[in-house]
Formats: sequence, structure tokens, C-alpha cells
Amino acid sequence: MATDTHKGIRVLIVDDSAFMRKVLETILITDENVHVVGHAKDGREAVRLAESLKPDVITMDINMPVMDGLQATAEIMTTNPRPIVVVSSESRQGAASTLRALELGAIEFVAKPSSGIDLDMHSVREDLLRKVRVAAKVRVVRTASRLVSEIKKTDGARMPSLPPIAPRAAASTIHDQRFPVVVLAASTGGPATVMRLAPGFTRDFPAAVILVQHMPAAFTTQYAAQLAEFTSIRVKEAENNESLAPSTFYICPGGQHMRVMATGRVQLDGSSGRINGYLPNIDITMESVAEFAGSLAIGVVMTGMGNDGAAGASAIKSAGGLVLAQDEASSVIFGMPSEAIKTGAVDQVLSIDDIYGAIEKQVLAIHRIAPVGAR
Repeated sequence: MATDTHKGIRVLIVDDSAFMRKVLETILITDENVHVVGHAKDGREAVRLAESLKPDVITMDINMPVMDGLQATAEIMTTNPRPIVVVSSESRQGAASTLRALELGAIEFVAKPSSGIDLDMHSVREDLLRKVRVAAKVRVVRTASRLVSEIKKTDGARMPSLPPIAPRAAASTIHDQRFPVVVLAASTGGPATVMRLAPGFTRDFPAAVILVQHMPAAFTTQYAAQLAEFTSIRVKEAENNESLAPSTFYICPGGQHMRVMATGRVQLDGSSGRINGYLPNIDITMESVAEFAGSLAIGVVMTGMGNDGAAGASAIKSAGGLVLAQDEASSVIFGMPSEAIKTGAVDQVLSIDDIYGAIEKQVLAIHRIAPVGAR
């Protein structure tokens, strides 16, 4: 069902529950700048209305008849990209579907209450409105077509990787082993962006890679499992007190800050809450990696809102490491890269499709010049 167009933020609501559509509309119109211009009861209708109404934002349910939210997101992001905010469950199954939608190009998500009681949606009012406002400002990037083709090509198998980089012989202990540490920083638009970057990392990639993505605790375990399907490097959620090692892609657990200590062990902090407004805080991870790895640190600041990662980029640069930032053209939100660039710490500003190559070049250069020994 469609209504007349309005100025302000024009929203299309997609949900198979008529009651939920009404609840969402009631929440959204409490902001006088938000106008609901249409409703869709399934994915097929959503695709049609996205084309005809051209809304500023779409709120998308996942489990629907005829065509589900994942299929609809893939179709919309391939043929008629619009900012999509997923409204989904935080259950394990819900997390998996939500993450897949984010990988397909959805901008944000709002978790339905675990109780399943529709009226409880009012408890997420501020979160929903904030994310709709953010989504209305983003640059929509066509990401679904590549992911859809990769999923079809591999039929659920791992993506083929680039030829492996020959690993160096391991040193006897963490104290006399030198290896690069890459910190990837992302927020809004991150899952789809990382999907374009991750396949480059090979099984024998001779660096530790840490991804700090602003994401709730309920999602990162599933995120690690899904990301592992598209890259040959070992992918895992970081664990407290484990030793950092090359050839491993660590994901910072949601709801926790991650540090790399002087011993090379991971320290997770789930008790400090938000630091400077962020949980996890990217600066904390980057600053600890700068101290641990020094000139062997590589920081990459990618799409996201706010300034998290700017101070961390400065720390890595001061330690003699390399700092990369995603360019505006390929960023969903240019906030985080822009703030990092303003510090003067960024060495290169690159399209997302050029970032892996720059990381690999630096890692290979480090392995040519860095002997085993104390930092």
C-alpha cells in the first residue's frame, strides 16, 4: 500500500504483520520530519514499491511469505539501491539473517525484542529513529550483486583465495617473534564493506588481522562464522588471554573492548561500558596494537559515523606504522575515514577495492626487511 509523497525522510515499511507495520509507523511519525509513504506485506511488494516510491529509507523485516527480506534486500540493492534498516530478531537464527542482509548492503538493523511481543517495539523507539535518520544520509553502495554472484558461484563453499603468501618460520616465543598486526576499523556499512575485503586474506597470510566493528554482543559469534565462508584465512572471535598469532583474522566480540597487551595476549573488557560513546572502542584496540607492534602495525579506517579510530590512527602513525583510510566514493558513511584523515596520520586514501592490495604490499615489505628479534 502506498501513500502520497512528503518532504523530509520518506520511509517504506516492510513487514508481514499488519500490527507490526502499525507499531512501526506509530513510532516513526513521532518525529515530525519522518513520513511513512508506503507499506509492504512481503518482499515482492517491497521491491515493487521501492521502485515506484523511491523512499529515502526502507525498514525491512526478514521472515515474510512470497519473498523474504533477504531476497528483497538482494533484489533492491542490485537493481534499485535504497538505504535499508533491518528490523529483526536477536536470536541465533535472526542474527544470521540480519548479518546476511547487512552483507548484502543493508545499512543498519534494529533488534526486535526477544520476547516477541510486538508492543515491546516501543522500547526501541530511539534506536529505530536514530538509525532511520542515519540511513537517510548515507550514500547507497551497490554491494549485493557481487555477493549474490559469489554465493551462487560457490554454492555455500568458501571463496577461492589468492595464491598464498609464503609464511615465515615461527619464532620460539611471542617475545622474539615479529609479525605485522592489521587493525580494520568499521561501523555503519561495515559488514558489506568487509565482505569485499576479506576474500583477499589467504590461509597463510603472515600477519594477524583484527576487525573492530561496532556490533552488539549477540551478533559477533555468528558474524565470524559467516565471514569464514568467504575467506581462506582462519576467522575467529577473539578470546580473552589468547596469544595473538599470524594467519588469523580476529573479530572483536560485540559489547567488549579489545586490547593487545605487551605480551601479545588479548585482553577483553566487558565491564567499562561505552568509552567516548563507543562499544567496542576502536581507538583502544589501535592504540594497544601501536604499542605492541610498533612499526609493524597497520591501521585501516573504513566506513562509519563518528570519529572512532582517529586517535588510534594517530597512535599507529606515531609508532611508525602504516595508516590507510577508505575513500569517500566507496564509503557508505565517510565520517570515520574523514576524521582520521583530518589528523594528518593517514598515509593513503583508497577505494575499498584497493585496500587489500595496499595491506598486502606493506606486509610483504615488512617481511623482506624485518628480522626475527626484539621490537
